[in-house]
Amino acid sequence: MSESVAVVGAGLVGALMALGLGRRGYNVTVFDFRPDPRATDNTSNKNLRSINLAVSDRGIRGLEFVDPEMAKRVLEDLIPMHGRMIHTLDGKQISQPYGLFGEHINSIDRAKLNESLLNEIERFNETAANKIKLNFNTKVTNVTFNSRCAQIEVLDRHSNEKKSFDYDFVVGADGSYSNIRYQMQKYIRMNYSQEYIDKCYLELYIPPGPNGTFSIDPNHLHIWPRKDFMLIALANTDGSFTSTFFGPWKLTESLNKAEIIEPFFKENFPDAVKLIGMDNIVRVFTENPKGALMQVTCSQYNYSDKCILIGDASHSMVPFYGQGMNCGFEDVRILLQLLDECETREKAFDTYSQTRHEDLKAILKLALENYKEMSTKVVSSAYLFRKTLDGILGKLIPSKWIPLYTMVSFRGDIPYAECIRREKRQQTILKAIEFTVVSLAAVAGYWKYSHRK
Repeated sequence: MSESVAVVGAGLVGALMALGLGRRGYNVTVFDFRPDPRATDNTSNKNLRSINLAVSDRGIRGLEFVDPEMAKRVLEDLIPMHGRMIHTLDGKQISQPYGLFGEHINSIDRAKLNESLLNEIERFNETAANKIKLNFNTKVTNVTFNSRCAQIEVLDRHSNEKKSFDYDFVVGADGSYSNIRYQMQKYIRMNYSQEYIDKCYLELYIPPGPNGTFSIDPNHLHIWPRKDFMLIALANTDGSFTSTFFGPWKLTESLNKAEIIEPFFKENFPDAVKLIGMDNIVRVFTENPKGALMQVTCSQYNYSDKCILIGDASHSMVPFYGQGMNCGFEDVRILLQLLDECETREKAFDTYSQTRHEDLKAILKLALENYKEMSTKVVSSAYLFRKTLDGILGKLIPSKWIPLYTMVSFRGDIPYAECIRREKRQQTILKAIEFTVVSLAAVAGYWKYSHRK
């Protein structure tokens, strides 16, 4: 008889995990507190939460590991982004390529990707003997574990009826405020931290141009870097862009009426005002809720062979490296590989907890640090010099030298922690080269000056 598993959370990571387990013959039941997103109007949420994601190598590897043909279907509407487009205060646009050899990340609609993965579950159920059961509007109220099973108590939000079910194990993919994580903490000594950063975000919208054309280059991630705050924009397939303002809470909350908002945007984002429209900017800042940004981490992701956490439930990160979903899909791939390879489920779960933690700490650190790069460093001459040198070495000796962004976004075969270790070595060399160049320039300048006398 096939083992039974409850996947809690029908978001991106939970849906992919359910598909991966279903394809391996498990009896999978998915529970989600929300209504089925395919049956609701997502347009009402357009200005409340980003509808864009940046899919890169780790995410694509995760999808392809579950099913290559499924990956092709759900990724068919990708918009390649070959680099950052920096918008300066004086209206100039400067392209900064991501890859050394034409590599790119991809913009994709968050809601559509989630719906596509849920549709893939329905597609799988058409031919599978073991159907994946989807239960929306169902709140998991309690989880208990014993040596035999994991028992889940759920509340149907429509009927207000409570039911209990037994499963061989539970996968918690229920996001940053995970209830499964909370339930697990009753059984293990879990180190857990939740840290809010002093930044919040608001979603804006750049409408499509005439006949669905793009008003700015769709093949770049657009950034308006202004040190303490910034604006970004990613393309949608209909010609529009989803734009996000990031700034400190105090600043953002002070932008609460038109007479303050209008001069602020005219001074700092004059070209963006023309794209978004001042009326829309004022409406968003005065009416829409501001989103908090936080990081979550915990040190043990499983309880015996009865429960395991993946995705944001175990490592919620700020969005500045574009790795949240990619990392979650990588979780799925690594966990499924371990279930395939290990002799017992407990061995697979324990190995996942022991080996994954260092990499997850690494990407959380990178995500937090990358805000400074996006908002400030991208216009720094020292940063641009070092980045240029980094790229030159990457092209000259690609087998020996790989820039950090390339390792993180385009080399899913390199673990996150190893990316940081390699980057530290490379930065030491870059600083030595930079010091040598500056010293030689100073000597040359002095020699030229002294020979003029």
